[in-house]
Amino acid sequence: MVTATQPNNSEKQDDTVEAPGTPAASGNVPVADTNAAVALKDTALPATAPNVAVDPDDLVATAKTPTLMEKVQDFRTRHEKWEMAVFFFGGFIYDIVSLSRIDDTLTQVQSFAYLLILTSLLLLEQRFPDGTEPPKLLAKVWRWREDAVHFFFGSLLSVFMLILFKATSGFTPYLFVVGLFALLVANELPRFRQVGPVIRVVLLSLCVTLYFACLLPVLIGRMGFWVFLLAVALGCASVFGLMRLIERWRPDVEFLVRNVAIPGFGVQGVLLVLYLVGVIPPLPVAVQFADIYHKVERVSPGVYQLSAVDDSVWFKPWTWFGPDFLMQPGDKPYYFFRIFAPKGFAPYKVRVRWYYDHPDKGWTTFGSGFMLNVSSNGTDGGYRSFATTSNLKPGDWRVVLETEDGHEIHRINFSVGPDARPEPRQYKLEYSTLKVMSPLSPEDWEKTRSKTATPKPAAGAAPEPAPGAVGTEPGETAP
Repeated sequence: MVTATQPNNSEKQDDTVEAPGTPAASGNVPVADTNAAVALKDTALPATAPNVAVDPDDLVATAKTPTLMEKVQDFRTRHEKWEMAVFFFGGFIYDIVSLSRIDDTLTQVQSFAYLLILTSLLLLEQRFPDGTEPPKLLAKVWRWREDAVHFFFGSLLSVFMLILFKATSGFTPYLFVVGLFALLVANELPRFRQVGPVIRVVLLSLCVTLYFACLLPVLIGRMGFWVFLLAVALGCASVFGLMRLIERWRPDVEFLVRNVAIPGFGVQGVLLVLYLVGVIPPLPVAVQFADIYHKVERVSPGVYQLSAVDDSVWFKPWTWFGPDFLMQPGDKPYYFFRIFAPKGFAPYKVRVRWYYDHPDKGWTTFGSGFMLNVSSNGTDGGYRSFATTSNLKPGDWRVVLETEDGHEIHRINFSVGPDARPEPRQYKLEYSTLKVMSPLSPEDWEKTRSKTATPKPAAGAAPEPAPGAVGTEPGETAP
């Protein structure tokens, strides 16, 4: 270490550092070491008071460099709201990619595991609230619990939204999920965080009931109001069990009623009302494909020929928005659909209703509709059938497929206009097969025709209706 010593005289002198080889000015002043002098030669000394000793170690910065984990935590703190959205939609996208059939065992087990994890996290948050030491086994991952909650809720809600969307044709499921996401956002606002676990109890109660609403019809093999009512009863039982567990750590009746009982049981009541008014569609049946055609004919076992007339031309924009169904005398619209139900599902009935937008009366039923018996064949392709009506009029039309008790499964709107072209009609042909969901073009059908044999129906499955079996509608009269 090099030091500078103030001389005995009182005159002010400039502080200098002697170069190597320079004799000492006084015997009391040590000569600077050669290595130290060389080191100081290349070192900029800080501005210090005159004649004050400077330690070279003080010239080295001592600020602690942030670790990678500290940088990650700082980034999370600055983008907390975006992080919540990323984890929510991460779970949503994950299930869009990985979701399979509603009766898939892995999907049911995975959803049940998510519910167990969410319930455990909710109980742990009540057992170890903010300000208390978390359990030792979870100390390192405790700070990630919020992200886990958002991911699992996002995953579960995406599963149920997709299942509901497949089981109906409206946009209600999308509004349903938007409302649920609004609850997740509200859960992060300080005002809502102060009221306790209300939002999470609402979401957990909702997910439990929707899970059983999907699982029970698969296990029982039937659908209907009493099946959904059983799912609501199990949801109520889960809320009651949650109350009893939280009561062990917080025996506050007012807290339990306000934060668990009212939101948990309230959700069950709302779900029951939504099912009765038709917002929640019947599960687990779902329409996988449906469209309107001019002709539907069964050309071979398991193969339907679908014929349509399209007047639009891609290079003529004024033809893009013409009628969906071009009508000539004697034409009838055919509603062709394929509907899915899990393997082993009991036979059920669906009704096809036609509606006409009357210029004076508005939407009115066109005839009494047609009831069809459906048997599940347990394949991904589902059960195919068709229905038709007569006395067609120009204007706007709607066909609705619903269950026997009136729950809507699918609807499609189309417009009807006259076909005034003098030239002969050119039909666009498509072919519907058992295994392929969407109809095939004639070229694709010819390619697959020679490669695959027509599969036999599953044991016990009812054969598909012969041409005209559904097209005839006895007793139907025009309005």
